[in-house]
Amino acid sequence: MGKYFGTDGFRGEANVKLTVDHAFKVGRFLGWYYGQDHKAKIVIGKDTRRSSYMFEYALAAGLTASGADAYLLHVTTTPSVAYVVRLDEFDCGIMISASHNPYYDNGIKIISGTGQKIDAAIEEKIEAYIDGEVGELPLARRDQIGRTTDYVAGRNRYIGYLISLATRSFKNYRIGLDCSNGSSSAIAKSVFDALGAKTYVIHNEPDGTNINRDCGSTHIEELQRFVKERQLDLGFAYDGDADRCIAVDENGQVVDGDRILYICGKYLKEEGKLKNDTIVTTIMSNLGLYKALDRIGIKYEKTAVGDKYVYENMLANGNCLGGEQSGHIIFSKHATTGDGILTSLMIMETVINSKKSLGTLASEVMIYPQLLKNVRVADKKAARENPAVVEAIARAEQELGSDGRILVRESGTEPVIRVMVEAESDELCAKYVYDVIAVMKRQNLIVEG
Repeated sequence: MGKYFGTDGFRGEANVKLTVDHAFKVGRFLGWYYGQDHKAKIVIGKDTRRSSYMFEYALAAGLTASGADAYLLHVTTTPSVAYVVRLDEFDCGIMISASHNPYYDNGIKIISGTGQKIDAAIEEKIEAYIDGEVGELPLARRDQIGRTTDYVAGRNRYIGYLISLATRSFKNYRIGLDCSNGSSSAIAKSVFDALGAKTYVIHNEPDGTNINRDCGSTHIEELQRFVKERQLDLGFAYDGDADRCIAVDENGQVVDGDRILYICGKYLKEEGKLKNDTIVTTIMSNLGLYKALDRIGIKYEKTAVGDKYVYENMLANGNCLGGEQSGHIIFSKHATTGDGILTSLMIMETVINSKKSLGTLASEVMIYPQLLKNVRVADKKAARENPAVVEAIARAEQELGSDGRILVRESGTEPVIRVMVEAESDELCAKYVYDVIAVMKRQNLIVEG
């Protein structure tokens, strides 16, 4: 973790933690860094937050002042930026979004020329420039000053690419889409309509302040209600920048990222397309997923939380499917990042080719009850390594055995210890979570308030 950049870019409340000056300096540095031996080309996308427009202009000003050409995709998704970067050989891409956060937050995600999250070493150099730890960068002059170009055609090519991936028509399927008043509002319906679906859309009227507000993948109850009321075949909900997807089956039941991984992984294995017969998960995936995968002979890897770490593992080991419980799903044959709309298309392929409903496919995974509590502490490392706490965790692990698990980890961004238990009942989850927290209290590790 850097001073400004976390696992998913530079994020914070607009004009408080993340300012226009920060954005301008990020643009200045990237324009200079990539333009040292040629005229840099950098593409920018944004979500629908009100502050995204000012950050777009600040980044473009910084880039062009350093001599780079800035190409504006306007409102688009994070995965579309990753696609366009690779397709049109840009030096890097920038996505302005705070993903599932409320509208008053925003973020700057930098995507490398290969469509992946940028190297931490480059982020460190940007941070040093922001803090004035390196000399001022030269300004471009005369005809070396960069230009800004409208590049909405790049977004349109991404839409065409998504449509091209579908192997079957969606005709006769009634599909609900919750666009979260975010980036997918400009893309998702066009894709499903083109594939023949009868498409019903909610929360696709962004006004700059309603992104993620009681809608989308983090408020799935809205789509559940919509699917049941309209008697739809299934539905998909995205987050603000559409790199996540959570599904809802024909009965209005949630199909989260873990179940999506199982459904798509099983289908790919049956088709002989699941490389290494392995799925990449994070440590937060549900125990029920692992038990279901064991039953059908699919192996799995576990990484730290974050789609960045999932993709690194996939790349290193040649695996083709990975993701998170939250709905970041990566199909490495088609994309380098989580892509909510692409995930929807892959689910539809599985449903259509299997001739089974989404509810039937998802029923093979029994999701174990889970309880997660965040505990504020004075020192994360000391709390996690306290002998009494370690003993309590070991005792819980022994008593839960193979029918549950406990995970106690440090937050990457806050002075917080996260205590999570999965077990066969809510009562067992609560017992072991609060047993560990009680030990922390007795050891005077917890900061009240």
